[in-house]
Amino acid sequence: MKRNALFGAAIALSLFACNQKPVTTTDEPATTKADSLLAKYTTFQLSTDLSKLSDKERQMIPILIEAAQIMEELFWYEALGNKQAFLDDIQDDKLRQFAIINYGPWDRLDGNKPFVPGFDNKPAGANFYPKDMTKAEFEAANLPDKTSLYTFLRRDEQGNLIIVPYREQFKEQVHKAAALLRQAAALAEDAGLKKYLALRAEAFLTDDYQPSDFAWMDMKTNRLDVVIGPIETYEDQLFGYKAAHEAYILVKDMDWSNRLAKYASVLPELQRGLPVPNAYKAEKPGADADLNAYDVVYYAGDCNAGSKTIAINLPNDEEVQLKKGTRRLQLKNAMRAKYDKIMVPINEILIAEEQRQHVTFDAFFANTMFHEVAHGLGIKNLVKGKGTVREALKEHAAALEEGKADILGLYMIKQLHEKGELEGDLKDYYTTFMAGIFRSVRFGASSAHGKANMIRFNFFQEKGAFERLANGTYRVNFDKLEAAMTELSRLILMLQGDGDYAGVAKLVAEKGAIGSQLQADLKRVDAARIPVDIVFEQGLKVLN
Repeated sequence: MKRNALFGAAIALSLFACNQKPVTTTDEPATTKADSLLAKYTTFQLSTDLSKLSDKERQMIPILIEAAQIMEELFWYEALGNKQAFLDDIQDDKLRQFAIINYGPWDRLDGNKPFVPGFDNKPAGANFYPKDMTKAEFEAANLPDKTSLYTFLRRDEQGNLIIVPYREQFKEQVHKAAALLRQAAALAEDAGLKKYLALRAEAFLTDDYQPSDFAWMDMKTNRLDVVIGPIETYEDQLFGYKAAHEAYILVKDMDWSNRLAKYASVLPELQRGLPVPNAYKAEKPGADADLNAYDVVYYAGDCNAGSKTIAINLPNDEEVQLKKGTRRLQLKNAMRAKYDKIMVPINEILIAEEQRQHVTFDAFFANTMFHEVAHGLGIKNLVKGKGTVREALKEHAAALEEGKADILGLYMIKQLHEKGELEGDLKDYYTTFMAGIFRSVRFGASSAHGKANMIRFNFFQEKGAFERLANGTYRVNFDKLEAAMTELSRLILMLQGDGDYAGVAKLVAEKGAIGSQLQADLKRVDAARIPVDIVFEQGLKVLN
């Protein structure tokens, strides 16, 4: 990766080097180890019917893929440092392949444990901060924009902390990405998409993404979509401040999207019914929110690292959310792959036989969809004092937000079902939700989603929401699950509204770990050679 100056290049190399320790050997041959690691993933081709797109829309796809590949390069730097030096040092082809899946030497599905000899544990702050920087040093530093989503912390020649904006660190790359987005905008026939691409191009050069977020929210009739830029903060597990680069290229399923449109309109009513005091539900969800289904044809960067995203809720900007709401994107083809290849076989092993018929794709789709919708519920700003929930909860904000979305998604399903707005058997949604916990908890403690699932599993177990039978399967107790759902919803919403960092840290410490019994049951799933997640075959050749 080219840096903007010798200083940047020196940083990249030193960051790569400082993670290394003397190489150790193991009794297990490298290839055998790599085979077992790669078995965690199963492949899936990302394709869709492009015949419904216009000629110009199809011409845009290679341009957008090229822009997405730049996001790939930037994320490697954010996650690790010097990609090429790292990969060149791995002699085993299969181990290198697994390293590419993980964007580094740390297994994202196993608590970020190092799997390449010679590496220590992954720095909590990834490559966003100096490795020797302490939290206290960061807090004491009088630096503007140190908590910005779009800045690196680095040291000057005297060893003092300094700020390096993304637009400077990645000057060459973001100018190229901006040019590609402008090229795509020139081809765009949809006015909303054209405006968004032009503003997103400008955002790469200024680090001001809010105007393009508003423009993205205003798009309604576009068939082709792209989510691109520094977006999620999961990679920063030190503070949760820094956004990592990623990209999705998406083709909207217009028929499915029309069927889903009605659910976004019920958010204000559901907000008023949340099981918390009024102060914790005083904010009004944005009225311009919408809900759509897509086939994704390309992943890059953060969203492609380890476990793959199957639904999106954006923008993350709290001001945009309060004024416009969010867009929820259900990635139908990737979701179907996970259901068929992972959920169905897990169901046969861990769910009680008499309840297995309640695990369905429609329920899986709905649970995932309402998880994303539920991100719009609750509170974004603290009940007392100033500031946002994200800033107050720091590195725990992402895990608690994912936990909120999971549990409030289930709450929404119950409320909508009672109102006659949602068809199907509630037992389908609840049992599929339980099977979904077993799927997601395998992502491990390094994932915000994995932590959220561990907390919910342990909370539900305490409350008797399910029982483990003598044959090693689990049976849902539907009434107790509903009570536990309400209680956990209240707990999470109030921890967020209070900005209770200590309370959230305690919740994660006490309930964020996998117990020995569950670990043994998950080993049975592993022994059945059921993959943990999917890895994509994608690009122009796959799309033909």
